[in-house]
Amino acid sequence: MTRLETEVSTAAYSQGPEGLPRLLAGVRSDAALTLIEHGDTHGPLPVLQIDALVDVLRAAGLRGRGGAAFPAATKLVAVAAGRAPRVVIANGAEGEPASGKDEALLAGSPHLVLDGLVLAARALRAREAIIAVERTRPRALRAVAAAIDERTSDGYDGVRLRIVPVPGRYVAGEESALVHLVDGGEAKPTVVPPRPFDRGVGGRPTLVQNVETLAHIALVARHGPEWFRQVGTFDEPGSTLLTISGAVRRPGVLEVSPGACFDTVIDAAGGELEPVEAYLVGGYYGTWIRRDDLASRPLSTASLRGVGGFLGAGVLVAMPAAVCGLAETARVMGYLAEESAGQCGSCVHGLRSIADRTHELAHRQTGASVLDDLDRWSGMVVGRGACRLPDGAVRFLSSARRAFAAEVRLHQQGRCSATRRDPVLPLPGRDRDWSWR
Repeated sequence: MTRLETEVSTAAYSQGPEGLPRLLAGVRSDAALTLIEHGDTHGPLPVLQIDALVDVLRAAGLRGRGGAAFPAATKLVAVAAGRAPRVVIANGAEGEPASGKDEALLAGSPHLVLDGLVLAARALRAREAIIAVERTRPRALRAVAAAIDERTSDGYDGVRLRIVPVPGRYVAGEESALVHLVDGGEAKPTVVPPRPFDRGVGGRPTLVQNVETLAHIALVARHGPEWFRQVGTFDEPGSTLLTISGAVRRPGVLEVSPGACFDTVIDAAGGELEPVEAYLVGGYYGTWIRRDDLASRPLSTASLRGVGGFLGAGVLVAMPAAVCGLAETARVMGYLAEESAGQCGSCVHGLRSIADRTHELAHRQTGASVLDDLDRWSGMVVGRGACRLPDGAVRFLSSARRAFAAEVRLHQQGRCSATRRDPVLPLPGRDRDWSWR
């Protein structure tokens, strides 16, 4: 298990005159921005009624930054159509061990997230707004608690804000799991429908938005959709946060423009420390992609789709050629199997069996049926269960078999090309430090 040390960078990749940083504007190394500093950096927050807020978000083309890329305006409309009172949840339960973007944002600029949360709550006439943060992210918890205290003391918000600590489990940040937790249950996904926008916390319509999405909402409300679209691409406007780690010189959280060249983004992380065979793109729900397939490619959904990938939770991990990608994949598959909520057979039995076979492949215990079993069992678990954990795990494994196809053939012969055994992919077990300069 690894300890991941990163820093936030304000390196800009601008395709328009406004440039970057936006989300990370004013963020410094020693502490979170205070309410006064936040106001000096971003200016006053307007009050928008629901129709006006939906209109500006639609015009901006803002999509969720939690991984699913669902249109932010559409979610608002769905919740607004339900009966009052309503609830809003800021989802800062990151889940992905290789991601630190939400923690960095909450720890550095918590008031920007609270602005988006308050704006959405006021527009929806919600009586309470909840900030869900992993218990394993103490810096973020402290920063958010201090920010709420600042606002509560002067009556700034007019909305009841509270923090809900979330277990550091992979599926705990799934939106139905958060609703279940807030209602007093365990942080486990529930079978849908109904979805939270229809019947969420206490049976009320509930908006669940990623904290980065809410921060963008606060900026769009201030500066307008045209400003938002001055960076990014037509189909993917605005900036986005990426967590870059592995074999790069300066691992960290970068604010980038979608469509920026992959090589330029890696250069902003200091470049590669050593030869890299492949990158994990999108986190443990994401895909392995060969280094050569990413070179000079724009980091956009449309471009990555051409090589079987997507940005997902905004994760890039550089896998050194000297480390066995199959062994790293097996470590994560074991972790994902352990992270099952334990309530669906596709996870409890299916993922565990798939993880065991992957372990055998990684350790060159390759009977004739190993690959056949992986093919058959993978097809049996996809689309099953209360959440998408099996789908993500199978996608992760399948992409590893493609990206490391030559290594698969070596392992079938009882050999391995690795010259190092040190782990690269982060797994829970040691503190993670998402710091910044």
